[in-house]
Amino acid sequence: MKLNWQEIDTVLLDMDGTLLDLHFDNFFWLHHLPKRYAEENNTSIDLVIDDIRQLMRDHQGTLNWYCTDFWSRELNLDIVKLKHEISHLIGERPFVRPFLETLGLHNKHRVLVTNAHRSTVEIKFALTGINNLLDSVISSHDYGQPKEDQRFWQRLQESVGFDPQRTVFIDDSEAILQSAQQYGIQHLLCIEKPDSKGESRSSENFTMIDSFEQILSSAD
Repeated sequence: MKLNWQEIDTVLLDMDGTLLDLHFDNFFWLHHLPKRYAEENNTSIDLVIDDIRQLMRDHQGTLNWYCTDFWSRELNLDIVKLKHEISHLIGERPFVRPFLETLGLHNKHRVLVTNAHRSTVEIKFALTGINNLLDSVISSHDYGQPKEDQRFWQRLQESVGFDPQRTVFIDDSEAILQSAQQYGIQHLLCIEKPDSKGESRSSENFTMIDSFEQILSSAD
């Protein structure tokens, strides 16, 4: 898979499922959180898991879905503390560092754009250090709108000053890529296997990549 890097100035990068393995997040929300909620409320996980997952579905695609403060209030749990309990599962996806380093050598503007709350971003930066290979870090909570919303991209362009025609955006969510496409971002790539423990996916709408190695050679 080739990109014409002469036509690209800005690289917008998602965090969870793109730069970092989505396994941590999937395991946290689908297993660890329900288990700890059941323990704190002295009940069976089987009695609470469906209710928690329905609550998550109700807020999916909204800023609340990504907000640690919201879930801490909603479930009466310290979400940040619970994330620290399994932080050993946080890891980078293959060839992330060589890719980011190469972009830096070629003076491409490397911008992290994530829906994750700043508290989650800080946990992951502390363990991986990938922030040292980024030029800007933007959380959708900074703007009060998730990446699914066109207002996020408007605020991002005002803040970062990117040219949509000379920008590549890489994410693991087709819904978010569609939002970026609607805004006019020219180059869009989707991660084929965001969770290292999950299955590979296909897409009829976006070019899929399994590893940054696939586009690393064209950036050299």
